[in-house]
Amino acid sequence: MSTIQSDFDRIALLSGEGWDHNGHYHNLLLKRIPSRCAAAIDIGCGTGAFSRLLAARSDRVLAIDLSPQMIRIARERSTQYPNIDFQVADALTYEFPANHFDCVVSIATLHHLPLEVVLSKMKEMLRVNGVLAILDLFQANELSDILAYPIAASVSLLLCLVKTGRLQSSRAVREAWAIHGENDSYPTLSHLRQVCADVLPGAKISKHLLWRYSITWKKD
Repeated sequence: MSTIQSDFDRIALLSGEGWDHNGHYHNLLLKRIPSRCAAAIDIGCGTGAFSRLLAARSDRVLAIDLSPQMIRIARERSTQYPNIDFQVADALTYEFPANHFDCVVSIATLHHLPLEVVLSKMKEMLRVNGVLAILDLFQANELSDILAYPIAASVSLLLCLVKTGRLQSSRAVREAWAIHGENDSYPTLSHLRQVCADVLPGAKISKHLLWRYSITWKKD
């Protein structure tokens, strides 16, 4: 975890507020969560982009991240959102209140954590009728994923150009992500389906073009 924290402290200092692959799916996640929440949580909030979207429909938002630099920048960018509580915290050791949140969100964080453990914690902290919404990366190992790769790469380049005016991020950003990627590993969709069948029965798992998947689950 110390390596992950160091990586994201470095990435935070290079992060702008522009378009990226995760941000491309923010609106999709918003459509899947309650329109009004008393309490919501963003696990692995980064610089707070989705936390601010949550704050517009929630009375209170708890936003946690392992990286102090991410949290520092998130606070700086969120001064107009007094209902967000940004905290430096490890999702594995943080004592979350049980049956408390109307919405639990996690974006590009789950692959850093033991899947069964963290999904069980998320399930525990949800209120009845609360919604869990996850966006993360998966390991492509199916023929359809391999065939879709050229399309995904082309769409990614086009979106980056349209949204940012350039075909790729700066060299410093690319190098920081490359260093982080040396220690990254992603679950396959078949493994995700097996875990969700045990921990989150009835969860909806969707595969998305830009190397992402989403999980949506409502606590009955």
